Amino acid sequence: MYFFYTRITYPNKFVLIMNKTKIEWTEESWNPTTGCTKVSAGCKYCYAEVMAKRLQAMGKKGYENGFEFTLMPERLEQPLKKKKPTKFFVNSMSDLFHEQMPDAFLDKIFKVIKQTPQHVYQILTKREYRMAEYLFNKIPPTNVWLGVTVEDKKSGFLRIDKLRNIRAAIKFLSMEPLLEDLGRINLKGIDWVIVGGESGPKARPMKEEWAINIKKQCEELSIPFFFKQWGTWSADMIKRNKKSNGRELLGKVWEEYPENTTFIS
Repeated sequence: MYFFYTRITYPNKFVLIMNKTKIEWTEESWNPTTGCTKVSAGCKYCYAEVMAKRLQAMGKKGYENGFEFTLMPERLEQPLKKKKPTKFFVNSMSDLFHEQMPDAFLDKIFKVIKQTPQHVYQILTKREYRMAEYLFNKIPPTNVWLGVTVEDKKSGFLRIDKLRNIRAAIKFLSMEPLLEDLGRINLKGIDWVIVGGESGPKARPMKEEWAINIKKQCEELSIPFFFKQWGTWSADMIKRNKKSNGRELLGKVWEEYPENTTFIS
């Protein structure tokens, strides 16, 4: 089950690191850690790495270490100051389940999540093994959406299998940057699928039939489908500014969400 969500812009009253974001499927970002390391093909032209180095050059607080994995304990309580129900993308500039993340710090992050049930926390990782290890014999709070990146068959299908066995209220896939035709996908137990092409000067193209294939499989299982963007390469395989390429697939913008986002008004 799903419904179409209409994006609403709220006054930007809460700034400082926990920011409004241009990421289409969320509302704000919360980065209790920054920095990461590359683990698979989707990491090759990481947007967060480019941004972190730019912020470091600008002297932005919190990015003194550039893209080295860094704990930010001073940011832990930021969601507690936000009363209005909000969808937060957790660690848009890092990976919550990075190998250097201490369990004790993860415990503190999940404590804040439990203390703020009015919010939704969207956690996306490429480290499914660490996620499964940390959450073994744990049930995440119901306001947590757990997701994995699926850019290709090699790493993506393993991640889906790990995610499927975790007892989360919402389990989702971010198929961005989509780097190949995924063929038939086992979507059992998956509640939401995001698809998108890569952005940036060195972006790799995504073919239209790859995205349509995924959309059709989502329709078969009534899984909400969100088409995020074409990115640098358009459906007609022409390289342009990503804004010019837009977000339409089959002549339509697809912004479907899992049903339990109905608390957002």
